[in-house]
Amino acid sequence: MNLKRKLQNHLWLVCFGFIFQAFSQTTYQTPPQAIADLVNAPSTPTVRFSENGDWMLLLESADNPSIEELSQPELRIAGLRINPAISGPSRSRGVENVKIKMTHSGQEILIKGLPEKPSMGGFSLSKDEKYLAFTNKESDGISLWVVDLGTFEARKLTDGIVNEVYGNALVWTPENQLLVKAVNPSRGEIPKRPTAPSGPIVQETSGDAAPSRTYQDLLENPYDEALFAYFMDSQLMLVSLDGNKKSIGPNGMIKSFDLSPDGSYILVDLIKKPFSYLVPASRFPYDVEIWSKDGNKVKTLAQIPLDENRPTGFDATVTGPRNINWRADKPSMLYWVEAQDGGDARVEIEEREIVYTLDAPFTSQKKKLASTAYRFAGIAWSDDQFAILNERWSGSRKEVRSIINPSNPAQPKQVIIDRSSDDLYNDPGDPLYKENEYGRNVLMRKGDLIFMTSPGGSPEGNMPFLSTFNTKTKEQEILWRSQAPYYERVVKVLDENGNEFITLKESTDIQPNYWLVNTKKRIAPQQITEFAHPYEGLKGIQKQLVTYKRKDGLNLSAVIYTPAGYDPAKDGPLPVLMWAYPREYKSAAVAAQVRGSKYAFTRLSWGSPIYWVTQGYAIMDQTEMPIVGEGDKEPNDYFIEQLVANAEAAIDKIVEMGIGDRMRIGVGGHSYGAFMTANLLSHTNLFAAGIARSGAYNRTLTPFGFQYEQRTYWEAPEVYFNMSPFSFAHKVETPILLIHGQADNNSGTFPIQSERYYNALKGHGATARLVFLPHESHGYAAKESILHTLYEMDTWLEKFVKNRNKIDTSK
Repeated sequence: MNLKRKLQNHLWLVCFGFIFQAFSQTTYQTPPQAIADLVNAPSTPTVRFSENGDWMLLLESADNPSIEELSQPELRIAGLRINPAISGPSRSRGVENVKIKMTHSGQEILIKGLPEKPSMGGFSLSKDEKYLAFTNKESDGISLWVVDLGTFEARKLTDGIVNEVYGNALVWTPENQLLVKAVNPSRGEIPKRPTAPSGPIVQETSGDAAPSRTYQDLLENPYDEALFAYFMDSQLMLVSLDGNKKSIGPNGMIKSFDLSPDGSYILVDLIKKPFSYLVPASRFPYDVEIWSKDGNKVKTLAQIPLDENRPTGFDATVTGPRNINWRADKPSMLYWVEAQDGGDARVEIEEREIVYTLDAPFTSQKKKLASTAYRFAGIAWSDDQFAILNERWSGSRKEVRSIINPSNPAQPKQVIIDRSSDDLYNDPGDPLYKENEYGRNVLMRKGDLIFMTSPGGSPEGNMPFLSTFNTKTKEQEILWRSQAPYYERVVKVLDENGNEFITLKESTDIQPNYWLVNTKKRIAPQQITEFAHPYEGLKGIQKQLVTYKRKDGLNLSAVIYTPAGYDPAKDGPLPVLMWAYPREYKSAAVAAQVRGSKYAFTRLSWGSPIYWVTQGYAIMDQTEMPIVGEGDKEPNDYFIEQLVANAEAAIDKIVEMGIGDRMRIGVGGHSYGAFMTANLLSHTNLFAAGIARSGAYNRTLTPFGFQYEQRTYWEAPEVYFNMSPFSFAHKVETPILLIHGQADNNSGTFPIQSERYYNALKGHGATARLVFLPHESHGYAAKESILHTLYEMDTWLEKFVKNRNKIDTSK
């Protein structure tokens, strides 16, 4: 660090009355009241529509939990986070209230008899929509409830028997009974931790390559194994509407289960040993069994081995059957896919994957349905003559959709869409679905026409549309499109011609609400919800989507927010908080596309930078930071130089607009955005300060790939070194604030990343602060943690960005 910058930082600290080492506190703090008020603003209900759209569920979520709630006992094993008191997840946010709202009349109906202490979830409508099932978390378990939608009365069906440790927990039968995954009534007492270990913990490899990502919360010892087996131990039960229970099949470590569309069979995944200390439960071995609806085993369809030895690369996969599911358009037919390349994306092969089917009673041989040149990405079913086969390839961002004829697998598939999944401007959209006679989702279709909704990317930003896509001619007809100055998208189509539908409509200062639209009757759209603007403190702020060029000519964009009434000509430049998240692209043309909408409502999340528009800052949000590597070039070979060029272009733009003060610009980001921030401070002096939340700073700790980097450390050591801010801690001359959840379980961003990076910064005399948030994961949940995070950010910005000119003698 140069002597001048050191003296400036020292002067600043002395002038504010303390030395840096004393800048700490042991209690939770709160940010300025204007920011705290925005954090405490009421949340908007979540909406779910009935099949015909006549009514909707309004689900009112609970507020953020307290740090006391977040501090309750928690098991972190096998990649799971378990609340041992309830045999369920430890960090879920429940629903506090449920209402019914009629679409046409607007009438709201309160449901009587809901739990006294509600923490509801798992909402599921019966096929005939006469009943709504849900679960409720209690102090000692998860209970099952049902709402009679004829009387709008709720009642409790069971005590806390539901097991929600892993996977789904309930499904309706055609007879309006509930098939529930319950805690095994005979599982006994929780295993007790041994007073002393029985011996050392040993892992051994015999030469098979087993690269894996850096997972968190893995099993570590035999006691962890015993706990995992105990909490996974489940029993399927059939629960009637009067609460009677009947055990179905044997107990076991049930990973997931699903009824066939006609309700005759149950597909069950059962985890088995050996467990792994290298990968999470999702990659443990398991058997795929087919049971009759009474629980008798019909067939073991597959025995999936432990998934520790997968090849490297994001297009790598497992061998053997995967993605085993029921066909939505058949009573009881299974389909799945099997890789033909050994799961290794580096193998050159024409027929990379084969999709198979097997129909009840499952005694015949599997039948080939289709094959793919890329990785299988699912099937959208319609009927026995029409389905859409999806395939993708991560390395090239390739996306292919084809029409197949399920009744004639020999008929060649017809490619209808072949595009880059990153290409927003040419995104035709995704198909819409409707429920069939089995209550399963199938394509909304009229002959060769399928109905689609698209984000509607354009140089002016996203303008969503509803369309039909002709699968014969590949022509798309837009039926309706969002119009400025609104951001509006179709959420449900109500008739077979796409003339009547429900939209979610918003604008920069208008809270999103649902509207009923009919394009054929030429009547004015009808507003069907009246959700209020939750952010009084943001009313009147100014928002604009701006575009500009990088020095190599690449188009970039960002969204700029300024305080209400601000005029750069009269008020002069403002301090700036720039917030971003880098993305890698294989096409410069695609990287240059404008993303987002200037008409979207300003919605705040817990970690948004927009809070500081209330404190006199200009906010440069969604600042595009593309990293491009076309053809055989890898984007990350040019990461630093393109990252710096992106930042320079963004700064030049906001300064040229007269909005930003070049000497008072802070930069920040979360996760990969934190990684970006640390890199910018390592290689430039463009910024007054940086804020890096929950990032990874030493890429040698993620040696088998990270983000979109598929090469290993040993294949590209120079890339890992050069992209690691840890390698350049000695070059950081800009104050940096590091914040990290102590219980971060995101792959690669374990807390030691911030701890070691801070130590490196401190060792080289940088101005840095490290804040660890107790019990917090990758995203922060407790209200105290969120408010304290915003306090830390505000303090840092006020002292190193907004007030920088008061001390910096160079100005």
